[in-house]
Amino acid sequence: MQLNINFTRFFPFLRWGRNMTRESVRADTLAGLTGAAIVLPQGVAFAAIAGMPPEYGLYTSIVPAVIAALFGSSWHLVSGPTTAASIIMFASLSGMAIPGSAEYVAMAITLAFMVGVLQLIMGVVRLGALVNFISHSVVVGFTAGAACLIAAKQAQEFLGIDIPDGIHLFNTIEFLWVNWEDLHPLVMLVAIITLLTGILAQRRLGGMSMIAALLVGSAAAVLFNLAFGEQTSGIEMVGALPQQMPPLSMPQFSLEIFRQLSPLALTMTLFALTEAVSIARSISIKSGQPINGNQEFIGQGISNIFGSFFSSYVATGSFNRSGANYDAGARSPLAVS
Repeated sequence: MQLNINFTRFFPFLRWGRNMTRESVRADTLAGLTGAAIVLPQGVAFAAIAGMPPEYGLYTSIVPAVIAALFGSSWHLVSGPTTAASIIMFASLSGMAIPGSAEYVAMAITLAFMVGVLQLIMGVVRLGALVNFISHSVVVGFTAGAACLIAAKQAQEFLGIDIPDGIHLFNTIEFLWVNWEDLHPLVMLVAIITLLTGILAQRRLGGMSMIAALLVGSAAAVLFNLAFGEQTSGIEMVGALPQQMPPLSMPQFSLEIFRQLSPLALTMTLFALTEAVSIARSISIKSGQPINGNQEFIGQGISNIFGSFFSSYVATGSFNRSGANYDAGARSPLAVS
């Protein structure tokens, strides 16, 4: 009996894996399809915010998400690239290397490894108890702040107005107010069609409503581009992405690189853990599923270490994808993995 307890301690996926049923697998599969539909455009957008080639946003959405789901404590938390983490990384690394360059990508991958090691150490030495000091008010405040930040960053895609990278929330609002005449009506129309489709389909399709919204919105975008041309409509298409699994990569094990990235690694470690655990706590209030702070630290750490060897930059808990995963009816981390 003691042996089984030790196994579930080191491999938490054994706890929920043994309780799967045909009904729960079906629910997780539908939630997984919803998550996959959401992460495709988001991954590309977050990579652009982070100064990385678009495919790296998708790479970061795959391996870290699966590992964090298997070794974390939350059954609904979805890890991967996020708006805030991408902004912080871009603001710091862009002063050390040219965004998008091979040197920049190598530093981003090394940063993910360093962050993962620090997160894992914090989990092993049981600093997860710090989570107990995060009050409900902090969780609510973080949730509201994340929602405002996500909405501000998505205003560019919603309105078709080019917003400079790295500016603060209030500067973003001011920029939109001053440059309102640059709005692309057809871009906004596609966004409104997508949003309304999701709202109207929610009652009939439940968790599948997001997939329906993406399909209808994408169809509208294609039709507008065919009718008016991409130059006139202002609707940009992502284009073809590399059709391959995340390629292997290697962090730079250099004392000089470690010295340069150490302050940023510590900052992103604290931020990423706060973000991931706050999101997990926020969802646990709804689901009633208990969260183990130490295990969450360990899961996030292992996910970033593994991710750094599979072309991923720093990953953490995603507020909107985790919420969508829960709303889509996910029963276990199988929906992510």
